[in-house]
Amino acid sequence: MVDMLSFDATDAEYVDELAAYVAVPSVSRDATHETMRAAAEWLAAQLSFAGGRVVETQGHPAVRADWLGAPDAPTILVYGHYDVQPTGDLAEWRTPPFELVTDGDVIRGRGVTDDKGPVFIVLKVAQAFIEQEGALPLNIKFLFEGEEEIGSPHLPEYVRAHADELAADLVISADGAMWRPSEPSLSIASKGLVTLDVEVTGADADLHSGRFGGTVANPVHALAEILAGLHAADGRVAVDGFYDGIPELTDERRAAIAAVPFDEDGYRNSLGLDEVFGEAGYSTLERLWERPTLEINGVRAGGKYTVIPHIATGHISCRLVPGQRPERVLQAITDHVLAQKVPGVRVTVRPEEAGVPAYTIPEDHPAIRAATEALAHVYPGQDVLLAVIAGTLPATALFEEALGAKTLFFSFSTADENLHAPNEFMRISRLREGMRAWEHLWRLLADGPHRLAPVIRNGSA
Repeated sequence: MVDMLSFDATDAEYVDELAAYVAVPSVSRDATHETMRAAAEWLAAQLSFAGGRVVETQGHPAVRADWLGAPDAPTILVYGHYDVQPTGDLAEWRTPPFELVTDGDVIRGRGVTDDKGPVFIVLKVAQAFIEQEGALPLNIKFLFEGEEEIGSPHLPEYVRAHADELAADLVISADGAMWRPSEPSLSIASKGLVTLDVEVTGADADLHSGRFGGTVANPVHALAEILAGLHAADGRVAVDGFYDGIPELTDERRAAIAAVPFDEDGYRNSLGLDEVFGEAGYSTLERLWERPTLEINGVRAGGKYTVIPHIATGHISCRLVPGQRPERVLQAITDHVLAQKVPGVRVTVRPEEAGVPAYTIPEDHPAIRAATEALAHVYPGQDVLLAVIAGTLPATALFEEALGAKTLFFSFSTADENLHAPNEFMRISRLREGMRAWEHLWRLLADGPHRLAPVIRNGSA
């Protein structure tokens, strides 16, 4: 299959255009409606060839567009998001976070790699097809949301209400980074997620630690004891039922993971650690890709002053693997916490929004085969690694449940580019590489050896 599109703009021209998008501080956690709508309108304008439009949800707006001019071809839904994470401590940024800066072979700014740069790649490919060939090679629907970084709380309602309109044979996500920059990769799974707070309450108000110390239970002490009891000394989660439903890791899978080049010393050193630690009996890469986790993300109580806090709260998140059911994991942790004997305090467990199950796509799925060929075309001579996203993308389970469609992760972000951290960046070379790969992928899915069966046409089964 021969590529035909020309991507003639210079790198500087692409970066200048992307800079206008990055400049919109679309932090979904606390941005104004006007700010979020400005980012959405930028996207909608880019999709004018397909009727790009801003649509309202119960939260931040989404962006929709449809090009349905290939009646005999498959239909795909391209997904991404325009919202970004908060900046964190501005003192840790080398340059202003919402000013896209070129620094050698990278561009730096909040959201540039998660997910504005990867979405920009898709826009440029679609525009090039229209400008140079007058059509897209297959039917494409676009859905870009503005709440992914806060867990997509209003996406399920929107997708279910518009399921017929969004119907597709396959979802392709511009979100979901490649594992590392040393080789091209595709993710065949992502972990699920549940989150909860453990709240420990003592007296009705904070108490002077001199006048009352030694006479009342301290909620911080009690919370520390509860949290410490969530793990055994060897790193295993000590919650009965936590591992229920998880199949044994097969010898074949362990061998496949062991064959992946992985520098454990380099991994440890890059984190500034003397040693790595985790669930006993598994390698570091097995823990990252195949095992569930329970992490204490933060503790809130009192402060650096002489008080016995009347309340202490611990925030917990669990990354789930296939076989685990979010509601059962939450119940197991709740039962475990409430069974702890901590006198003098009241303990409450508060699960957050409904959990997200783990997601998988078969290695032999036509989309994986096509994406593998597309990446091999752009990165000749390099093996395409099939990896696992250790994080969670809530939309994947939603699309499978509401649309009956699998999601292919096809992002040209990489996991080392400071996603969610200060000094987020993206490699400039990824822009053009991504454009060529998306072009090749669309051609393969439309009319190649890995063509999708066009079950869905123009929104109707």
